[in-house]
Amino acid sequence: MIRLALWIIGSLVVAALAAWLMALPGTLTLELAGYRMQPRLGTAVVLLLLAAALIILVWAVARRIFGAPRAMARRRALRRREQGVEALSDAVIALQSGDPARARLLAREAQARLPENSAAKLLEARADLAVGDMPAAREHYRALIASDKTALAALTGLYDQARTQQRPEAALTFARKALSLAPDSGWAAEAVFDDLVQRGHWAEAVAMVNAEVPPGREGRAKKRRRQAVIETARARDAETSQPLAALEHALTALKLLPDFVPAALIAARVHINQGESRKAMSLLRRIWRATGHPDIAALYGHAQPGASAVERLKRMREIVDTPPEHRAAAMALARAAVDAYDWPLARDVLLPYAGPDLTEGVASLMAEIEAGESGDQGKAREWLARGLRATRDPAWTADGLVSAEWEPISPVTGKLDAFEWKVPVTSNARPLPLSVASGEGAENFPKPAPVLPLAPAENHQ
Repeated sequence: MIRLALWIIGSLVVAALAAWLMALPGTLTLELAGYRMQPRLGTAVVLLLLAAALIILVWAVARRIFGAPRAMARRRALRRREQGVEALSDAVIALQSGDPARARLLAREAQARLPENSAAKLLEARADLAVGDMPAAREHYRALIASDKTALAALTGLYDQARTQQRPEAALTFARKALSLAPDSGWAAEAVFDDLVQRGHWAEAVAMVNAEVPPGREGRAKKRRRQAVIETARARDAETSQPLAALEHALTALKLLPDFVPAALIAARVHINQGESRKAMSLLRRIWRATGHPDIAALYGHAQPGASAVERLKRMREIVDTPPEHRAAAMALARAAVDAYDWPLARDVLLPYAGPDLTEGVASLMAEIEAGESGDQGKAREWLARGLRATRDPAWTADGLVSAEWEPISPVTGKLDAFEWKVPVTSNARPLPLSVASGEGAENFPKPAPVLPLAPAENHQ
């Protein structure tokens, strides 16, 4: 309704303006080719406006006619581009839907309609790889490497292809090339780092980690842990041949992670072998208060080489409260008491943990107490039988494997920092013993034991 009113008002205004122009007083004299015209001024203005409109109309028609071929070419190009984009979109959908053969056909169609489009070329290479046409995929990717725009994406594809074909050296070559082109490329940096870790090239690995600039607090914490793990691995490798270097690496790891048990154990063993038992005991006391880890307590008991079992028990009571505050403390104190033939003390500290929450380690110690104190083999066998049904004790576990000592990488996946102190969940397999041998020299301390397959593990808090 408003539009109709506006149209009526506009028409009336135009009509009034035309009537006003035609009613203007005066005449206009025009002479052309012997003809003379003298229309009124208003009529002349209207005729001039009509002539201008006619000229514009004629020019527009002529321009449309002469520009028709160019316009048709533009429309064809636009339609071709739209068809290419649609083919490219359908190719992506087909590839994601698990139809690589159709994706390759559509990618070729898109490339034919969009010859300068890098995405079409890259998608064709991806489709070749998904189909399993490795030679074609390799040729396409190598052609894309020549362009700065597609070089990184091409190297990513070549890396995936090499891994699919079980060619780790070639995959690493592509990853290194990608890292040189784009230092912030996450997948390339991770691939190169994992290779260094699996080869045990710890110096280069820690240099890569040191060069990282992680965002946020969580990223910085992750970087510190990786640095600490690598420094501990370096200390572990050098403990026997270069003890002073091993000590330096272990202390560096403890600066990054103050409560990292594997680094503390290495540093303490080096101190003990260097005749610095006080330093070792001070370090172990601090780590014990923070973690309550049984390996720390076991090594603390052997901090003085050649000490008797009674002296080891006395030393253990320096760090373990009575009654013990948790199961690990009770087992450490009971182990020292059993070695010193203090059966009542061993029994007293273990009884609070011999109920429904019984673990294999507690059951084994109770069996040893029964056999050693009274020689009652029946009760000892009863405890051992209960231990077969009891919960596993914590152990260094990674990827379904358990080890007597911490290892820097998983022997299954090669992943760094895979071993965690967990309770393995299994009803049949038994954990490897967690013990610390006494005596002088680095060779007297436990080395990594073989790993045994286990069922998946759950975290032990």
